[in-house]
Amino acid sequence: MPQSLDELVSLMELEELEIGLYRGRQPDTTLQRAFGGQVLAQALLAATRTVPEDRPPHSLHAYFILPGSTDAPILYDVQTIRDGGSFSFRRVEARQHGKVIFYLTASCQRVEEGFDHADVAPADVPEPQDCPPLGEVLQQLSGRPSQVWEREWGALEVRYAGDSRPGGRLDPARHPARAQAWVRTAGALGDDPGLHRAILAYASDLTLLGVSTVPHGVVIGERRLQAASIDHAMWFHRPVRADEWILYDQVSPSASGGRGLSSGRLFSGGVLGVSVAQEGLIRPRD
Repeated sequence: MPQSLDELVSLMELEELEIGLYRGRQPDTTLQRAFGGQVLAQALLAATRTVPEDRPPHSLHAYFILPGSTDAPILYDVQTIRDGGSFSFRRVEARQHGKVIFYLTASCQRVEEGFDHADVAPADVPEPQDCPPLGEVLQQLSGRPSQVWEREWGALEVRYAGDSRPGGRLDPARHPARAQAWVRTAGALGDDPGLHRAILAYASDLTLLGVSTVPHGVVIGERRLQAASIDHAMWFHRPVRADEWILYDQVSPSASGGRGLSSGRLFSGGVLGVSVAQEGLIRPRD
């Protein structure tokens, strides 16, 4: 995965091959499978490239069909479904090695005023500077050196605020599977709102599936667990800067049939900016 913010930003610079057809590059990585958040972010950028700037995306829904490899670029084919008076709909097909690996649909809306309310941010969350880096937490849970995290995920700064494991900070009585983290890019970004949305999409896939394993004594990346994103949805309520601290409040209401369902809320400055939902494979290995 991107080892620096500059590399992450460069991944968001799609090459236009023809109208509605884009090519996304791969990072310098030792991983064999493309990170789902990368495909999600690049597909979102491809979709919005074909929509007027005054119609930012308000929602996306995506399915991961096949794992993408890191040895070749990914092609993003954007189909214009509809351009109405207020809304524009796009469908993106991602292909690699001649196969469809991913689908995304995005709805974009002309900016307008309307009713406004939002959930309040969770209380009593430790400040980012008081939380350990995610790499240290994963090292304690899985035994994998924190340097693995730092090498592959250096573009993001993630601080773990706790979860509902036995002895954890969060009470498991209401939510047996819950986790909180602070996240931001490891450096300042410019003011392009499309870039900030794309990196939020990228980061949203980072820890969300993992919350569904919290009560079960396993961690994503362990050999005894087969894990993969199946589908992913996001709703963009309000502008959020990806280079400022964002609280990612995550909960998994259910796990069954080898799948875990998780939802998350991204709070910026105490204000709800983005909602996320994902179902993924969490299949125990014998």
